[in-house]
Amino acid sequence: MTISALDDTDRRLLKVLQADGRITNAELAKRCNLSPAATFDRVRRLRERGFITGYVALLDPAKVGRALLIFVEVVLERTTGETFEDFASAVRRAPEILECHMVAGGFDYLIKARVRDMEAYRNFLGDILVKMPGVRETRTYAVLEEVKSTVQLPL
Repeated sequence: MTISALDDTDRRLLKVLQADGRITNAELAKRCNLSPAATFDRVRRLRERGFITGYVALLDPAKVGRALLIFVEVVLERTTGETFEDFASAVRRAPEILECHMVAGGFDYLIKARVRDMEAYRNFLGDILVKMPGVRETRTYAVLEEVKSTVQLPL
């Protein structure tokens, strides 16, 4: 199912929910010009159809000891199915890694990680990342300023 399966009301509901996942059903109904019952039914259908996959609390990284944002390019020794699976399995076990994407281009994976500071990153790099299965080389990019960071998708 894709975005084309949504009408304007569904899109409005999703936009408001992306901005505030804790909004009450009554307030959501008011903002979207629907009855509370219709709002409840539509949100339930959006969850059942997989448009809404969950709800989270967004934390301030600095306040929870994860102020440093790092991106890492990873090049694997070999590009085989087994190497991909072993590397992906190791990535899933590393709590510092927030995102990991297999990419096309000059390297195999792009990792987004959060750590306390550069010393913590150095420990993560030496103790965890370069010891992951199949890693041949890495290139690190420390973020100096987050110009834009959002989880809200345009609808």
